Amino acid sequence: MEKVPAAVTWGLLAAWTVHDAEELATMARWTREARPRLAERYPGLPWDRLEVSQRHVTVAIGLMGGVVAGAAALGARTGGRSRTFQAVLAGFGAHGVVHLAQSVAVRGYTPGAVTAPLVVLPFTAWAWRRLRSSGVPVHGGVATWTGLAALPLALGGVHALAHVLTRPRHPATPPPGPAAPLPRR
Repeated sequence: MEKVPAAVTWGLLAAWTVHDAEELATMARWTREARPRLAERYPGLPWDRLEVSQRHVTVAIGLMGGVVAGAAALGARTGGRSRTFQAVLAGFGAHGVVHLAQSVAVRGYTPGAVTAPLVVLPFTAWAWRRLRSSGVPVHGGVATWTGLAALPLALGGVHALAHVLTRPRHPATPPPGPAAPLPRR
């Protein structure tokens, strides 16, 4: 049994960083520009919820980065044996497939569609092969199904939290400035 290289465990974080750099650079603009076209092509869906600000994208990606970094650290600490690491690896691979399906559905580019087939899917397949060849027990079905089930929850969770953290703040009190004169009695 050989040792699992750091390129497998910390490589998950590196591959995610490359992939999410594409999303960071394209998502806010793409959602703004694609919404009218998608609303016309697929009427009746809540496309107004698709559009996100650059601030929202940045916060959501940062939050997900924490999840992936934690999973990579667990993977490194356990030599790739962590069920959490393996579930996140499975979710990362599924995420790549989702990007490709989105591009097919919209008949064009979607954020993440370039790095999904060039980084996400090849890295994920390579990492699983390396885990197996190193003799690491791969929690196949459990990790895969956990990762697939957790993916929409994790994505929804980070976007919901990003929404809360980036929503405009309305002060409860008026901003400081000259006070209005009091009415005379």
